[in-house]
Amino acid sequence: MKIKQIWLVSLVLIAGNTFGQALSQNLQSAFSRLQADSQCSYASVSLTVLDAKTGEPVFTANPNMGLATASTLKTITTITAFNLLGKDFQYQTQFGYSGAISADGTLNGDVIIKGAGDPTLGSWRYESMHENHILGLMVDALQKAGIKKINGRIIGDDAIFGSQSIPEGWIWMDVGNYYGAGTSGLCWRENQFDIKLKTGSIGSAVTVLHTVPAMPYLSFKSELLNAPANTGDNAYAFLPIGGKTMYLRGTYAIDQDKKRIAAALPDPAYEAAFRLMDTLKRLGILASNDAESTTTLAAKGVASPLITTNLTSILSPRLSQIIYWLNQKSINLYAEQLLKTIAWKAGKQPSTSNGVAVEQDFWKNRGIDPHSLNIVDGSGLAPGDRVTTLTMATILQSAKKETWFPDFYESLPTYNDIKMKSGTILNVLTYAGYHTYKGRDLCFSIMVNNFSGSSKAMKEKIFRVLDELK
Repeated sequence: MKIKQIWLVSLVLIAGNTFGQALSQNLQSAFSRLQADSQCSYASVSLTVLDAKTGEPVFTANPNMGLATASTLKTITTITAFNLLGKDFQYQTQFGYSGAISADGTLNGDVIIKGAGDPTLGSWRYESMHENHILGLMVDALQKAGIKKINGRIIGDDAIFGSQSIPEGWIWMDVGNYYGAGTSGLCWRENQFDIKLKTGSIGSAVTVLHTVPAMPYLSFKSELLNAPANTGDNAYAFLPIGGKTMYLRGTYAIDQDKKRIAAALPDPAYEAAFRLMDTLKRLGILASNDAESTTTLAAKGVASPLITTNLTSILSPRLSQIIYWLNQKSINLYAEQLLKTIAWKAGKQPSTSNGVAVEQDFWKNRGIDPHSLNIVDGSGLAPGDRVTTLTMATILQSAKKETWFPDFYESLPTYNDIKMKSGTILNVLTYAGYHTYKGRDLCFSIMVNNFSGSSKAMKEKIFRVLDELK
């Protein structure tokens, strides 16, 4: 009987090794074709495939080559956040006032929205965080307190995350656009707004019709040119620091359906305060002074007041829900907010650089060389990020045994019938995720840097390599 059991185990091991060898050989052939392709003549290409259960290498090619990750870096940021914050972590925004309320309902003081880094406040992705719902909660809290008039200001306090909103390493072309929205201790509507456009004759400037919501404190100058059909959306928004005029540049195809672009808010905390003030004004609750933020007050040399009476606390969705949308829609803002939150929860000043240091230390203690995780942000938007595919695949493999893994796995989009995160910046295309080959769970990371030609064509060629995992 014991001999029969040994024989059966041997057969299983032989079969497993045969499957592994066949997969490794097929991946080698597919990878060699990709590397020899003319689009990769001057490219750096790397692939690591690991057994998701054991961590054993299934296939590696240039696994220790540090490459730009693009948005696949979000897998590392979110796995780190799950580890350090916990899947049920929630942000807590405080809403209250300073001063005192007189007998006639006049607040002699300031209404204060004090942010705690919640990236979802005012977001349309969650019913409980929608801007109208959040504004309604604040209005209700003021009315229950008996406030009918404000002899003071409405202030958006974003001090918790400091004054540097843009990570070092981001490029000027990105930061005025929705995907380059900076971090804030008090986010609002994912720190973005829409600009509605009207196209015209080719070569002329695209017309700015209006914004959603209306942005009365900004003006717009269109240097954005109408372009021929099928040339796509190549529009970029630029707002000089401290400026009030946003410039639109680039080209915009006349056949674009949506006729709009999304731009980054210059001061999300001010925007939150402004929207609350506008809502109260429509309800007949007037403030004697303009809306302010920590930034606008600092420019005047004035410190933000503290909340002396808290009226309500606004809880964010749980971390697992935040990470779902972060990875599904590749939201750079969410990733950068989490990186600063990681630093904050570790007892450090919540800066991007401190978040990077905490993340690197966490993985160093788990055997990963920080030099293989050489990053400057959490989203992968910085073209200077350098990570190896072996490090990324190893971190993916580590998540497999955690109780929160189903939440992380669910957050990954599906491309080419494979559960994986994608990443794209200039001449960079990357993918990282999981798949099952003949009953064997695998995790992988593939990166191509400095390819030439069409991104669409390169994507199809990468998919041919990943097809070997099916």
